[in-house]
Amino acid sequence: MSTPAHTHHTLHADDTRHARPVVELTGVTKEYPGGVQALRGVDLTVLDGELLGIVGPSGSGKSTLLHIVGTLDRPSAGRVAIAGHDVAALSDRALSALRSRHVGFVFQSFHLVPGISARANVAEGLLYSGLSRAERGRRAAAALERVGLGDRMEHRPHELSGGQKQRVAIARAVAGEPDLLLADEPTGALDSASGRSVMELLHELNREGATIAVITHDQEIAASLPRSVRIRDGEIVSDARHPRPGPHPGALPRNHGEPS
Repeated sequence: MSTPAHTHHTLHADDTRHARPVVELTGVTKEYPGGVQALRGVDLTVLDGELLGIVGPSGSGKSTLLHIVGTLDRPSAGRVAIAGHDVAALSDRALSALRSRHVGFVFQSFHLVPGISARANVAEGLLYSGLSRAERGRRAAAALERVGLGDRMEHRPHELSGGQKQRVAIARAVAGEPDLLLADEPTGALDSASGRSVMELLHELNREGATIAVITHDQEIAASLPRSVRIRDGEIVSDARHPRPGPHPGALPRNHGEPS
């Protein structure tokens, strides 16, 4: 159930010169009190239609990078632009509006509201969209259909498996058709079969046009994606595009839920 804006195909390495940047980081540094440098001069561009992995061990800076790209935190130095908007020029309120409109988040622990249906959980993600309640409900239903949960719309989180909960979380993240989907260890809390299924879904959404960054410590997941950015000690140490799709996600994950 994608809108016309989401009908283009997965971006391959030879298409990159035609795509617009969704994320532009230039010389981004993040320092915390006590002189801790979580990011050191990071340059990163993510183009419309890309599917990439940001991979690194615990303490590498990938969670800080997620927060900066997701506009949940501001850099100490450097420039951040999301969907063409310079983050430094925005008030906190404008930044919050930018985030709700342009960025969708998927977390390892799902963050679903207990006691309400899958459809209501997805609709809640559209609360600040300005849409009517009826339209939010329609979009929520369409998003659940899109992730293969058309028959689970009225189920509450405790009635769903881990993999189904993550699909609801993904539906919530994509319901507003954001420019960027950030998936933080999306398979971390799942068994291998559910993890494979979730990665296949992300590949499918990317083929429909979604721009997706997967933050992970799992090298196999990163290697299966069209682009992998490796981060260590707050710096990008490699950034590789794979001209052909990597191994089928069936070869994937051993999920140990390592914190990022």
